[in-house]
Parts: sequence; structure tokens; C-alpha cells
Amino acid sequence: MLIILHIIVGLVALLHLYFMWFEMFQWETKGPKVFRKFPKELFTPTKSMAANQGLYNGFLAAGLIWSYFITDINWQVNVRLFFLLCVLIAGLYGAYSVSKKIFTIQGLPALIGLVLCFLVFVYG
Repeated sequence: MLIILHIIVGLVALLHLYFMWFEMFQWETKGPKVFRKFPKELFTPTKSMAANQGLYNGFLAAGLIWSYFITDINWQVNVRLFFLLCVLIAGLYGAYSVSKKIFTIQGLPALIGLVLCFLVFVYG
């Protein structure tokens, strides 16, 4: 179960690194292809807002990656719980405010990671 947890946490971290790259560096080029309902003329004016959001996604990824270098299992689990919970809350809010698809892409992997963290922590 620990290996599956490591894989899920790594997947969530990689997703957020991708979100960071996309929002910070590809917003105007790939953004209109991904967010088809968003008016094309708004990608340039919202570039700095997307980059700011991308930076936050980078922080979430950094926290999850940092957890791999923590040797104390209690601290490792606590750090993972914190960052996975942040991702889950962001996914829930995105699903509520923008699109239900955000929960599937962002929130669901974090929720799976949270459940696995609890199982690993409780059952070792």
C-alpha cells in the first residue's frame, strides 16, 4: 500500500507541476485550446492572473515532492496530508466555481492520496 501511496502522491505532484507550467508559460498559446468556453480575447489580459495561479500550483507540487525527502514517517504523512488536503480543497472549489471536471482531474487523485495516507498511517 505504501508503494501505491508514493505513486499517487507523485502523480498529484506531477499534475501540479504541469498545471504550473501550463498556467505560467503556456496560458496564451495552449490555453484557448484547453479552455474553449473561455473567450479567446481574455487570455492575454488574464495572463498574469493565470501565472499567479500557476505559482500556487508549483507550491503544492513542491510540498508533495518535499515529503519524499522527509525520513520521519509521522512528519512525512503529516506533510502529505496537509498538501493533499490543500489540493482537494482547491479541486472542490474549482468544481463548484468553474467545472465539475476539475474535481475529477485535481480533487479525486488528492482524495485517493488522502485515503491512502490514513490507511498507511493507521495500519502501517
